[in-house]
Amino acid sequence: MTRSFAAPMPRPAYTLARSGRSLLARSMISLGALAACMMISTPDASARAFDSKAFGTLSSGQKVQRYTLRNANGMSVQFLSYGGIITAINVPDRNGRVANVVLGFAKLDGYETDSAHANIYFGALIGRYANRLANGTFVLDGQTIHTTVNNPPNTLHGGLVGFDKKIWQVRKLSGLSHAVGAELTLTSPDGEEGFPGTLHVTVDYVLDDSNRLSIRYRATTDRPTVLNLTNHSYFNLGGEGSGSIENHTLQINADTFTPVDHAAIPTGQIAPVGSTPLDFRTPHRIGERLRDNHPQMLIGRGYDHNWIINGYDGRTQRLAATVTDPASGRTLSVSTTQPGIQVYTSNSLDGTYAGPSGHAYRQTDAIALETQHYPDSPNHPAFPTTTLRPGEAFDHTTTFQFGVTGAAATQ
Repeated sequence: MTRSFAAPMPRPAYTLARSGRSLLARSMISLGALAACMMISTPDASARAFDSKAFGTLSSGQKVQRYTLRNANGMSVQFLSYGGIITAINVPDRNGRVANVVLGFAKLDGYETDSAHANIYFGALIGRYANRLANGTFVLDGQTIHTTVNNPPNTLHGGLVGFDKKIWQVRKLSGLSHAVGAELTLTSPDGEEGFPGTLHVTVDYVLDDSNRLSIRYRATTDRPTVLNLTNHSYFNLGGEGSGSIENHTLQINADTFTPVDHAAIPTGQIAPVGSTPLDFRTPHRIGERLRDNHPQMLIGRGYDHNWIINGYDGRTQRLAATVTDPASGRTLSVSTTQPGIQVYTSNSLDGTYAGPSGHAYRQTDAIALETQHYPDSPNHPAFPTTTLRPGEAFDHTTTFQFGVTGAAATQ
């Protein structure tokens, strides 16, 4: 049986599928591509690079490497072998000034200690199950599975020691055209954090010369299990440490969302976004309705919800969201084969931690755009399945297209 969750055959990597897009998706992606082309009219292939250097040592004694992907335009992405954590994405603004547009820490101990204690997950690969599982339990083939509760009463982002706290094996990808990339692999043993099945996971980070970062997730299992993978980068297109993203504009290609209860667990309802502060079918300032008294906004202390991306078929990449920073001119368009996107306005940041800029992070200093399956799907049979069985292959891709809009300022 072919399931929408698991692709029956491997697909060509990093190819943006063209069939089945809405007019909105086609037009917005075209605009993003045009902006990118304007910015990279004279690429220098000799600038394309892959390198690594030591980043530190964990308390366990394990060594951590930091890897850099650099395209022909000088845009770069840095990530760690620890958690696959994306520590920096350096992109130019409309005037060509380059800045890191993701939040993070300057040193390894921030990721190992501070991020873990506060459930921040800056830039990390998330698994086995992204988002929440109610009470840490679900039923699979008639058996009740108990996972490690780390966000009482729920399991969040895979438990106490999720994929964000693992050392991934990293190697350079070869044979890419106009791109540079890395393959990250991990084996999660049967029973880890309570999840059944030995799981083999591969994640590819590919940065191409159109200033697009693609993340492809693949996995197989030897026993029936559930799986939900994503990346948890926090974006601020004004630059890391630059303050609030309330003046960024956001558009989400979704007519519906999954409302949550006071424990942030989906009620099972599929609700229209119309007449709610969650309606981003047309662009709005993120801060425009952030303080609305709608019950869903009060539960999340801002935006922390799963939107149902229009047109899901399990194979086709569709536009999920577009973010624009009017001040810098930077744009970000996210497309994915996944059914949902969790949009989170960093509601838990309270000034306790500071980033590489030396500036403290506070609420609304970033937006996370986590493409994934719906939260708590194993406990909601009407949601797209997250069950993965032997012989099936989990295979999903998300792309982050960076560009610019608006004329350069007169010098």
